[in-house]
Amino acid sequence: MTAATLFQSILASLPEIVVVTGACILLILGQLVPKGQGYFLVWASAATVLVAALATLLLAGEVRPAYSGMFIADRFAVFFKMVFYLSTILTFLLSRKYAEIEEIALSEYYVLLLFALSGMMIMASATDLLSIYVGLELVALSTYVLTGFLRKERRSNEAALKYVILSGVSTGIFLYGVSLIYGLTGTTQLDGMAAAVTGDPLDPGLLLAVVFIVAGLAFKVGAVPFHMWVPDVYEGAPTTITAFMSVGPKAAGFAVILRVFLNPLVAASDAWIIVAVIAVVTMALGSFVALVQDNFKRLLAYSSIAHAGFALFGVVAGGADGIASVMLYLLIYAFMNLGIFGIVIMMRNGDFSGEVIEDYAGFARSHPGLALLMLLYLFSLAGIPPTAGFFAKFYVLVALVERGFVMLALIAVLLSAVAAYFYIRIVMVIYMREPEGAFDPALTLSVRATLAITAAGTIGIGLFPAWFLRLAQHSAFGG
Repeated sequence: MTAATLFQSILASLPEIVVVTGACILLILGQLVPKGQGYFLVWASAATVLVAALATLLLAGEVRPAYSGMFIADRFAVFFKMVFYLSTILTFLLSRKYAEIEEIALSEYYVLLLFALSGMMIMASATDLLSIYVGLELVALSTYVLTGFLRKERRSNEAALKYVILSGVSTGIFLYGVSLIYGLTGTTQLDGMAAAVTGDPLDPGLLLAVVFIVAGLAFKVGAVPFHMWVPDVYEGAPTTITAFMSVGPKAAGFAVILRVFLNPLVAASDAWIIVAVIAVVTMALGSFVALVQDNFKRLLAYSSIAHAGFALFGVVAGGADGIASVMLYLLIYAFMNLGIFGIVIMMRNGDFSGEVIEDYAGFARSHPGLALLMLLYLFSLAGIPPTAGFFAKFYVLVALVERGFVMLALIAVLLSAVAAYFYIRIVMVIYMREPEGAFDPALTLSVRATLAITAAGTIGIGLFPAWFLRLAQHSAFGG
C-alpha cells in the first residue's frame, strides 16, 4: 500500500478514527474527573459523536474505497452512520439522570457506547466479510458489558450471560458461513463474491453458506428463530442500553444484510425464500407474543422483533425501492422507539421503575402532556396515519407490491393489525384507567431535549415523508 493509498484509506475512515480516539481519551480522562462531575463525560462523549458526524458529512461528496477493498465510505454508509449518531447521542442524553439513579455513572459506560458506535460504523462501511466480522464483534463485546452494568441486579447478570453465550454461537455460525463462501468463491470481498455468483441454479454449497450467514445476521437483528435472547436481554439490561440496542445495533445488522444480500448474492434467488419465511414468522411471533406481556420492556422487546420482521419484508422486495424503504423504516423506527423508551426511562425515579404497564394507569390525568407524547409514539409504532410510522410501513408495502409480492404485502398488513392491538391496549391504560398512585417522573433538561427531538422526527417525517424517502433513495445503491 503506497503512502497516497494509505492517506486515502485513513481519510475514508476518519469518522471511525475520531470515535475510537475520543473513546480512548475519555477512558483516561474518566479516571481524573471528580465524583459528581459526570455531566462532563456526557457532553464530551456527545461532542465526540458530533465531530464524527461533521467528518462524515464533509466526506460524503464521493465514494471512497479504502483498505484494499475492505472498507468504503459511500452514501449508503453515510445514511446509516447518521442513524447511529442519532441513536447514540440520544442515548447519552437519556443516560444523564438515569445513570446517576442506577449508580452506573462511570466513564466506562460512555466509553463502551462509543466503542459500540465505532463497531456499527464499521459494519455500515464494510465491504468484506472479515471487516464485517470485526464490526460485529466490536459491537457485541461492548454491549455484553453494557447489558450487565447493573451489577447488583440478578436479572442484569443473567441477561448478560445469555447474551454472551447465544451471541458467541451466532458468531460461530456466521464465521462458518464465511469460510464456506471463501472456499467456494475464493474471496471474502463482496465485489469478488458478486463476480463469482451467477444466475444459474444455486450451488448447494453456496446455498448452505447463505443459510449460515443468514442465521448469523438474523441473530443480530432479533429475527426468528434467533430471537430468544431479545426479551431477556431487553428486560435485564439498563433501560438506556435497551433503548440503544433496539435501534443502533439493529440498524447496523440491517446495513450488513442489505450490503451482503442485495449486492453479491442478489443472483442467488433460490435463497430468498429463506428470508421471506423468516420475515413472516418473525413478525407473527413478535406480534402475537406481545399481546400477553405485562412488563413494558418485554412488550417493547417483542415489538422490536415484530418491526424487524416488517423491515425484512423490504429486504425481500429488493431493488433500489426495497433498500430505500428499509433505510427509511430504520430512521423512523429510531425516532419513535427512542421516544417511547425515553418515557420509560423518565419514569425511573426513586423506587418507581415504570417497567410495568399498570404503572401508566391514569397517566393522562396526572401528566397530560407526557401522555400525549406517549400516544404519538404508540400510534407511530402501530402505523396509524399521519404519523411517520404509517409511512415507514406504507413504503415497504409499496416496494413489495411493485415487485409482485402481493401475498406477502397482505400478510404484513394483517400482522400489523394484530400488532396495533397491544399498542392501543397501552393507550387504554393511559387514558381510561384511574391513577393507582402518585409518581414524579425524572423529567430533566436532557430528557426533555430527547423527547422534543424524537417527537419532531416522528411528526416531521409524517408530514414530509416524500422528502425523506428521496433522501433514502439517493443513499441506496444505484439510487
